[in-house]
Amino acid sequence: MKRLFYCFLTLCVMLTICGFTFDEDGQKDDGRVFDINALYDYQKEFKSEEISVCSTNTAKTYMDYRMTTLVSSRQYQFLNYECTVDKKTGFLYDKDGFIAVALGSYYGEIGDRFYFTLDSGIVLPLVKGEEKADEDTDYTGCYHTLDGSVIEFVIDDEYASDYFGTNSNGYVLDGNYNNYSLFNGSIAKVEKVLDEKVEKIVSYQIDVETPKDVDIFNYASGY
Repeated sequence: MKRLFYCFLTLCVMLTICGFTFDEDGQKDDGRVFDINALYDYQKEFKSEEISVCSTNTAKTYMDYRMTTLVSSRQYQFLNYECTVDKKTGFLYDKDGFIAVALGSYYGEIGDRFYFTLDSGIVLPLVKGEEKADEDTDYTGCYHTLDGSVIEFVIDDEYASDYFGTNSNGYVLDGNYNNYSLFNGSIAKVEKVLDEKVEKIVSYQIDVETPKDVDIFNYASGY
């Protein structure tokens, strides 16, 4: 019994050292705060490589993350244990603040990350948390054939409804996040995010120049 107690105690200590806990829904809480307004001036943290834009469609639909129910699936594990629900906006985001979306097979595997730049200039950091079924997309696995959407946000629709509001049809933003000014616009550029972070160059600048033609050793009178 003592051995079991010590094992449990060790596990608690290790979770504390790792710097994160789990909330009542079992989702990871790593202490990072998601700020939707920061997306207006988002700065890329990682190196990336540009890939072809397979569709510029403006439609940006959504699904509730609880619709993914197969516990053994990669997407269930990713959404429930590698993402955090923002209880203000309802978005799910990973440890680096990338917003969870459903993308077609054209966009790689679960956990792959991208920078989607809209024609407004807004850069959206997105992570593939769910995959659109091939039978629901075009032959390239790019966009949903029913509504043309490439981006489908994965959300908690209860929190999202409170923040963004619903229309008479009961859907958040009438079922299309393109109706929200931040996300409005067509897809202009897509980059696949690499694991390596952007190097931050530190520059040094002398703010005050040393007076010229002055004997600095006798500069202060009286000494």
